[in-house]
Amino acid sequence: MVSRSHLRDAFLAAYPIMLGYVAIGIPCGILCGSIGLDWLQVLILSVLFYSGAGQFMIPNMWLTGAPLASIIASVSLVNTRQMLYSASLAPECQGASRLLSFFFAATVTDESYGVSIAKFKEGEWSVDRALMVNLLSQSSWTISNVIGVFVGSLLDIPLPIASFAMTSIFICLLFTQKLTAPNVIAAVFAILGVYICKLIGLSGAAIIVGAILGVACAMLYARASEGRRA
Repeated sequence: MVSRSHLRDAFLAAYPIMLGYVAIGIPCGILCGSIGLDWLQVLILSVLFYSGAGQFMIPNMWLTGAPLASIIASVSLVNTRQMLYSASLAPECQGASRLLSFFFAATVTDESYGVSIAKFKEGEWSVDRALMVNLLSQSSWTISNVIGVFVGSLLDIPLPIASFAMTSIFICLLFTQKLTAPNVIAAVFAILGVYICKLIGLSGAAIIVGAILGVACAMLYARASEGRRA
């Protein structure tokens, strides 16, 4: 039985995410509608797949003519980070039931992970509250995607504007990071990797290559710095 106090705590923690998902979920729904998905298909996709980056990548890559195998591989690789989120939250699930822990791990995303990890560090937080944050966020995302499908069918919104929503998210995330040498190196080499891929015609793999190159260079720099300090 969910207590009112836990539901209130979860809502207060989740509502900033929910508002943000409205702003990016509607453009995502518009893009999904542009490749022929109807509102029911988008609803099922948002409930079962629930990956903002992945759901943006699918229509964007489809519109650029990327092969199906490339879309599947790219989206799968991008979403491997979810396993890291779940693994880092596993210690907090000790004492919770397996079913509760499973649904909590299966519904965590970038934004809800950040909220949950901060709340667990503060103390007096629980897995059921964290799961409700995930579900409230997912509900907002799903509803916004479905609304986007209807908006796209009623209004003639240029697809480049809608597709830029995901780019704008990454730009916002970039400028909210701490200005450290590893972060700067990761950003520079990620941009360089994407640019080179697009320059040589590998648009489908550009995001993956850029992400891997940026992270790898930042990790190498961090290890080299630690070695010099030692």
